[in-house]
Amino acid sequence: MDLFEAQMGTGSSTSQPLAERLRPKSLDEFSGQAPAIAALKAILAQPSRMPNLIFWGPPGCGKTTLANLVARASGFQLISLNAVAAGAKELREQGRLAHERKIQGFGHTIVFIDEIHRLNRSQQDVLLPFCEKGDFILIGATTENPSYELNSALLSRSKVIRLKSLVPESLSGILERGLKALELSREQAMSAEVQQALLISADGDGRRLLSMLENIDLIVRELGRPLELSDWPKVEDQVAPVRYDKNRDEHYDTISAFIKSVRGSDPDAAIYYLARMLAGGEDPVFLARRLVILASEDIGNADPRGLPLAVAGLQAVELVGMPEAAICLAQVTTFLSSAPKSNASYTAIKTAQALVEKTGTLPIPLALRSSQTQLSRQFGHGENYQYAHDGPTGWKKMTFLPQEIESLKFYEPVDRGFEKTIRQYLAWMKGEGKSD
Repeated sequence: MDLFEAQMGTGSSTSQPLAERLRPKSLDEFSGQAPAIAALKAILAQPSRMPNLIFWGPPGCGKTTLANLVARASGFQLISLNAVAAGAKELREQGRLAHERKIQGFGHTIVFIDEIHRLNRSQQDVLLPFCEKGDFILIGATTENPSYELNSALLSRSKVIRLKSLVPESLSGILERGLKALELSREQAMSAEVQQALLISADGDGRRLLSMLENIDLIVRELGRPLELSDWPKVEDQVAPVRYDKNRDEHYDTISAFIKSVRGSDPDAAIYYLARMLAGGEDPVFLARRLVILASEDIGNADPRGLPLAVAGLQAVELVGMPEAAICLAQVTTFLSSAPKSNASYTAIKTAQALVEKTGTLPIPLALRSSQTQLSRQFGHGENYQYAHDGPTGWKKMTFLPQEIESLKFYEPVDRGFEKTIRQYLAWMKGEGKSD
């Protein structure tokens, strides 16, 4: 550090972002992620046999920090790359250098690739020969499901370590360390209400928490007093939007939770996930279409009002748009969540489709075939057809299915909601018909 840097403070630890200054120096200092830490300690007991590692978890959960700690604990040289900037040429070059260090006796190399899911398939293929020959140990960090984003060949050569969002207890510990580094006590910095708002806004992201804390520190020093809840708008610019990606894990996980909550008759959970998706920028038309599907798949004839209401909801969403469309979606969501459930229609069509695929076009009974032409009548089409309305209950006994499957049943109404009435009606109708 030269004289100018010394005068300006450049290069000192205090000039670094707080999150960088507070990175743990060992696995024992790491907050949270106990299962992952235990797995890494077991691996580091024999560092020479360390596998390739993929750290999978949300932003700010410690993926990069863990890569640095693993390299430090193992004593291996660490090369850090970001998938956004690293091309195939650089990956090959780092592989070549790692190979040379290995054969020259300079030890193992860890190549850490942040956001590894951003490498395309060809770039991922470049890594394979170096991983197979042990030229370097790959550590990748990703926020996305590796099963979707990484080549199966690369994934099969790696151990995936799942990391989760930091729980409030871990965030609270990080907050305490941050306050200490800023030479502030909690009482000097913020009220209990602000602390709670801070932990919630961090959304399990330790890096976001410390970034917001730095902003709070500046405001507190400007105000000359602890931050109160009424001051919270001053730090709102540091509050990141709801973590949601419309094409990746958060999208699939949240829509899955939404559908399962509606199916499970929990309107409160369903409304929560609906609000979360809308806050994340999800397309309301997509949500309305999913509700139309669900109305048939999971409610069906247990409440026949569900499908027309869902279709009306879709039309309303397309008509009015956001933000008012959220009200329409909420009405459909709460109705379907509270409606009796039946997947009998869904099961019926899936069973029938599977049978059609297996058996092909079985002969239709002659009595059911069209008899519009003289030639078709000569071949017996329409003979012995029983006109249903001639029966006392609007039913006449006949075989409608092809002969090979005439005893099969596809639709079995459940004994709840309107399908209970359907079941009872079918039994009454056919019971009366037997005496005809």
